[in-house]
Amino acid sequence: MTIDLHGSIGASSAESRDWKSLPWDKIRQQVRRLQMRIAKAIRENRHGKARVLQWLLTHSRSAKFLAVKRVTENKGHRTPGIDKKVWRTDRQKFQAVNQLTRRSYHPQPLRRIYIKKKNGKLRPLSIPTMLDRAQQALHMLALAPVAETRADRNSYGFREGRCCADAIAQCFIALAKSYAPVWVLEGDIKSCFDEISHEWLLEHIPMDRRTLARWLRAGFMEKQRLFPTTAGTPQGGIASPALANLTLDGLEAAIRATIKPRRDKVNFIRYADDFLVTAASKEILEQKVKPVIVEFLRERGLKLSEEKTLITHIAQGFNFLGQRVRKYGNKLLIRPTRQSVRSVLEKARHLIGKCRGLAAAVLIRKLNPLLRGWANYHRHVVSKRVFDRVGYYLKAMLWRWARRNHPNKSRGWIKRRYHCADQHGAFSVWTQDREGKKRVLSMYSVARTVIERHIKVRGEANPYQPENIEYFEKRRCFAWRTYPVGKTRAFAAGRDKMATQDAATTKSDCRIASAEVDLRKA
Repeated sequence: MTIDLHGSIGASSAESRDWKSLPWDKIRQQVRRLQMRIAKAIRENRHGKARVLQWLLTHSRSAKFLAVKRVTENKGHRTPGIDKKVWRTDRQKFQAVNQLTRRSYHPQPLRRIYIKKKNGKLRPLSIPTMLDRAQQALHMLALAPVAETRADRNSYGFREGRCCADAIAQCFIALAKSYAPVWVLEGDIKSCFDEISHEWLLEHIPMDRRTLARWLRAGFMEKQRLFPTTAGTPQGGIASPALANLTLDGLEAAIRATIKPRRDKVNFIRYADDFLVTAASKEILEQKVKPVIVEFLRERGLKLSEEKTLITHIAQGFNFLGQRVRKYGNKLLIRPTRQSVRSVLEKARHLIGKCRGLAAAVLIRKLNPLLRGWANYHRHVVSKRVFDRVGYYLKAMLWRWARRNHPNKSRGWIKRRYHCADQHGAFSVWTQDREGKKRVLSMYSVARTVIERHIKVRGEANPYQPENIEYFEKRRCFAWRTYPVGKTRAFAAGRDKMATQDAATTKSDCRIASAEVDLRKA
């Protein structure tokens, strides 16, 4: 079968097409080349050329393949919209590629569901159909280079190559020194996604306005009734994070334009709709900074949440992205919040309770993703004591689970059954893999997670600039690397060497050993 990435697929029948056999590397390269040209045109203020390139990208066959691939492989690919359709087979995916046209496209209303928030309230989520999701993914390929080029220097949410750890690292940079600012404004925008002005979006978002207007005014279905949407971007859509970022970009420049950053010690850090502003005094935040923020948001149909927007002294500390930031004298410590610790223990207790009477292997496979994800998120801050405490509580929970599953067995029998397979004494069992070989399945040890400081991304680094391609490739190579307890950097270098050899065999240019040195120098 021959495939023309810019034209139509060969004449073979739809049943014989193999979705996985498409040249995905070539497809990504073609899309990336156009995205880099769009970013270059934006940097040179050639907005007419950027619009032409965006039109080419949204009508490109390669971009349509990537859009369908994204919506059929992400976490929500099994969740249907109001039409109750999902794309599972190769035939359906190829048909979807042919349906991604502008002329005959009319988005359907969204399916409204609700999920619980931490405070007990319900958060509305609007689920588009698969076709609408694919259309949004297609247009976001053209909008992403514009959003990255226009983004604020210290904005870290929903951006390629940036994460929560970068925002926390910037907090440390801004607040750790002895002469650092001591007052912090904790900003939170009230119903940010639901209240953005449609008029502002249609006037300022650089994309196809007809398509954007149809998305914004599609409405949503709830209890068999159609409700119109007069403001906001629906939470649950692929386009919503990028649209929210473009709406809030420029806030950092607006704040800096009204004060003297060095004298007033003003720093700005934003992740999605949560942001921090530091200053040397409380008066600067109240009289200069906050009015600018209120006016900036008012133009976009937004306003600050009065109950969540606070001005705090660094000695009292504040919570940001699940971390507690507080200064003790001249020493800044960033730790996991009590709410985060309580949440992971509650989730673990719930999972262990549901697995009562089941095999230990089932319990381990359910708990490991939760524990590993939580520990990896917090392993860049001062978490060692917190990890030890969480590990202690988990060990007690697992011991109670074993005693309930085996009420007639002795303590020694339970210890030999569940704590002898692993060399470190962790909760573990012997299992068999697909080839019939015995292997040890161990519970992830939160207490043994290695603390390693995160290397913050460069503020001006843009993944759509040719000079930054190698930089982001190096960051991806070792961003989630962990070392066993007791091992030195010599062990890490050996592990890096093996990883480099593996990358060479798969024809990937990944030099991990030199990457960390280069980034730390930067």
